[in-house]
Amino acid sequence: MAVHRVVVLAFPRVYPFELGIPARVFRAARGPDGERLYEVATCSLDGGPVSTAEDFDLVVAHGAEALAAADTVVVAPFQWDPEDAAADSVLEPLAAALRTLRPSTRVVSLCTAAVPLAAAGFLDGRPATTHWQEAQRCQELFPAVKWDADVLFVDDGDVLTSAGVAAGVDLCLHIVRQDHGSAVANGAARYCVVPPWREGGQAQFIERAVPADPSAATAATRAWAMARLDQPIALAELAGHARMSVRNFSRRFRQEVGMTPVDWLIRQRVDLARHLLEATDLPIDHIAERAGFGTAASLRQHVRAAIGVSPNAYRRTFRAAETTT
Repeated sequence: MAVHRVVVLAFPRVYPFELGIPARVFRAARGPDGERLYEVATCSLDGGPVSTAEDFDLVVAHGAEALAAADTVVVAPFQWDPEDAAADSVLEPLAAALRTLRPSTRVVSLCTAAVPLAAAGFLDGRPATTHWQEAQRCQELFPAVKWDADVLFVDDGDVLTSAGVAAGVDLCLHIVRQDHGSAVANGAARYCVVPPWREGGQAQFIERAVPADPSAATAATRAWAMARLDQPIALAELAGHARMSVRNFSRRFRQEVGMTPVDWLIRQRVDLARHLLEATDLPIDHIAERAGFGTAASLRQHVRAAIGVSPNAYRRTFRAAETTT
């Protein structure tokens, strides 16, 4: 299998931590014989040194010409001030660089890197996310984009965007999982000493008052439900386990996790089904039972809604990927 080429684009006032995320995650993704599955290069628009948001500059090895050979382009986040006219100076060079990409190139933005993509019209009509602190301003400045401030990342096929800071890790691991399956992504996560995925979205990180009563948190109930995914679980049962009313439990759950209890439960069932599709030869109806969907028809409906393909198509893709990497 050919090594996938990732090119990371750095703007002036780049955030160094986030700039390093793609290289750390993608270089940690290894095939069955330990071979690297990605190569990562870093570039600037002019090939020159790049200022950072900290008290040092960075020297990169490539200019924008590197983008033309990329399979995936990751635009790194930078310190953004919408009142600073100097920020506009990168937009036309960026738009010109994007025009050099091959049609099959995947484009990824981390955190505030969604801003220049939106300003260049690259996200018009698409769902996207950015750091929750910038979401309102982005909505006002770029109304043609379907901003979602409650998620860690958005996968819109050939264009993917992430929320702030560590959400870049989540998105890069998601890309590895999509490309090579859960086993490779989990291995990369272990190497980087990070969780292979996180529950919920940005809503759990938005500033709000800390609950006064830790015993009212929904974490214990989530753990209880995760151990019983093969069984029917009603909203009233979840609320009962947490010793709350359904209304109060639903409100607290959304505050802590960023989605409704029902949506969260479906996501956990789909994740379990994906793992079983990748890692076992169980028949579809058995997977449906173990994941709590009950019937193969229900499993097919939810898997297709979540990832856009049927369970059999998903299995063929990732079982084949495991045998060829």
